[in-house]
Amino acid sequence: MEVLTSLGHGFAVAFAPLNLFWCFVGVFLGTVVGVLPGLGPAATIAMLLPLTFSMPPTTAVIMLAGIYYGAKYGGSTTAILLNVPGESASVVTCLDGYQMARKGRAGAALGIAAISSFIAGTVGVIGLMLLAPPLAKFGLSFSSPEYFALMAMGLAMVVLLAGASMVKALLAMLVGLWIASMGIDLFSDASRFTFGQSELLDGVDFVIVAIGVFALGEVFGNMEKRGEGTMLPVPKGLRNLLPTMAELKACRFAFLNGSIIGFIIGVLPGAGSTVASFISYGIEKAVSKHPEKFGTGVPEGVAAPEGANNSETGGAMVPLLTLGIPGSGTTAILLAAFILWGLRPGPLMIQDNPELFWGLIASMYVGNIMLLVLNLPLIPLFAQILKLREYFLYPIIFGISIVGVYSVSGSLFDCWLLAVFGLLGYVMRRLDYPSAPLILGLVLGDSMERALRQSLMMSQGDLGILVSRPISAVMLLLTIALLFLPLFRKANAWRIKAIEENG
Repeated sequence: MEVLTSLGHGFAVAFAPLNLFWCFVGVFLGTVVGVLPGLGPAATIAMLLPLTFSMPPTTAVIMLAGIYYGAKYGGSTTAILLNVPGESASVVTCLDGYQMARKGRAGAALGIAAISSFIAGTVGVIGLMLLAPPLAKFGLSFSSPEYFALMAMGLAMVVLLAGASMVKALLAMLVGLWIASMGIDLFSDASRFTFGQSELLDGVDFVIVAIGVFALGEVFGNMEKRGEGTMLPVPKGLRNLLPTMAELKACRFAFLNGSIIGFIIGVLPGAGSTVASFISYGIEKAVSKHPEKFGTGVPEGVAAPEGANNSETGGAMVPLLTLGIPGSGTTAILLAAFILWGLRPGPLMIQDNPELFWGLIASMYVGNIMLLVLNLPLIPLFAQILKLREYFLYPIIFGISIVGVYSVSGSLFDCWLLAVFGLLGYVMRRLDYPSAPLILGLVLGDSMERALRQSLMMSQGDLGILVSRPISAVMLLLTIALLFLPLFRKANAWRIKAIEENG
């Protein structure tokens, strides 16, 4: 009852005209930021932070949080329509979202992404409201060995992201791990795989690889066909602009999966929405009756990662508000903003600043409704992009890609790298190598290496630390089970074939 009373007070704060207006501004800017690849919510919040100093702290936090979770919505738009991931977590959405668009179901894919985002975002806020203190303590129980086991389990997902050839998937993942190792080694201060280029000392930015491999690789592949029509079939009629009841029914467990996985991963500082999206997609494929259809344009392949991506926002707020620990780059900037306003997130946050805490939670409910109302009516407008001819669409994709990459660092060298990874994506398409394992290796490689080396420092070189701690031991067992999953599938396929032949 006390929680409901506090939430009611929070809604009174959120529905104040000033807070309501800036909440809308935040979610709208977030949506725009999500559509534009490379910019990201962290950079946008950092740029707009000085403008909030004249606002009341509660109003400013509501707006900045709106940018944060609003960007999660927008990132799926270009991923589905153009195969250009608007932000890192949208890479997984490209796998089935773009394939749905190729089948003339772009509107349905956008609708599923918006509905999944709304459901998962709401679940994330409910979790933040009810489970914040105990989950924050759970997140603190994770140290380097647990993070290594989590990343290892994420890498094992390659068996679920592989296409026809497991060998090709593993090779693609190794290339991703190699790219992740480029730059300065933080432990030895030595440069690795920089080829004498000082621009590579900081490593290769994820945005460059993702946009190059997915967007430019797709463009190069389509240019080779020299078609005269549109790049993608245009949805016709209301039925093709919105998901059908059958598609929504097929996604009902994917909505739940993405919501829960995203929130739990979000609570763990440093894990991030990209890891949550990959794991949610892998789990959805593993439990599906038709895993072979994933990657060909199934609605569940859009619903699960989009749900995890959005639910992660509520989870990431748990350690920030209850412990003062940022779980990502964006929440680190939000923590800096709290400190600038003289606020100290932590165990006493709810007691000392109830108006801000409950007002923020209520505004996230309101903001999720705003985003749903904002995005669903725009689906027919977004679908009109597909009416553009190839000779218009290809330059637009090139322009969006180059602007997105250049906005990250302002370096022309990164634009040349974009071209290199675009050619790599094209070659991978021609040779039938899956792109997702490469991205997975790139995302997890650096964090996994850092967690392993920190674990070895903790144990003075003893690998036993990875299995002597219960949480890491359980996750490593799950990792091994995932790696052996293809063998079980083959054995089951042989068994079924033998039964059919002898039956």
